[in-house]
Amino acid sequence: MEASGRRIAILVEDDFEDVELTEPMEALKKAGVEMTIVGSGSKKTYRGKRGRATIDAETTADKVDLDEFDAVLIPGGYAPDKMRLYQPMIDLVSRAFRMGKIVAAVCHGPQLLISADVVRGRRVTSWPSVAIDLKNAGAEFVDRPVVKDDNLITSRMPGDLPEFSAAIIEELKKVKEKARS
Repeated sequence: MEASGRRIAILVEDDFEDVELTEPMEALKKAGVEMTIVGSGSKKTYRGKRGRATIDAETTADKVDLDEFDAVLIPGGYAPDKMRLYQPMIDLVSRAFRMGKIVAAVCHGPQLLISADVVRGRRVTSWPSVAIDLKNAGAEFVDRPVVKDDNLITSRMPGDLPEFSAAIIEELKKVKEKARS
């Protein structure tokens, strides 16, 4: 599953679900994807909600040039709810989506998608407690491990991470193929 030469911005804020950051990062790294950790700007080092992972932001959402990226990844946990307190995080997701970049969110990650107003009329999935929020925002909720709707990829929970990561890599491979033609 080679996707070398593709770049993804991984959004981070305190209390991300540890494995929802670390597992996709590991899969993306194996596929040759370049990653940049993008923080809200609230601090430099962010800690997972289970305390198993910490990560340093390399930049902040207000400084990201989306022309340099093929995708944006939003891990779950409590982080997405905190991310939506920062307008640059919301704006980054909104712009990425409207530019046709891959936007991937897992678990509670779709909370940020709701704030970015990108779920209306889209098929999505999430952690069960976020489903009603997605429906209220105009999305069609589907209870599946991974749901892809055009450039939007969503997933439910940690148990779905292998399929979620594979879906992101597959879409990045398509971006790479398009770039060659």
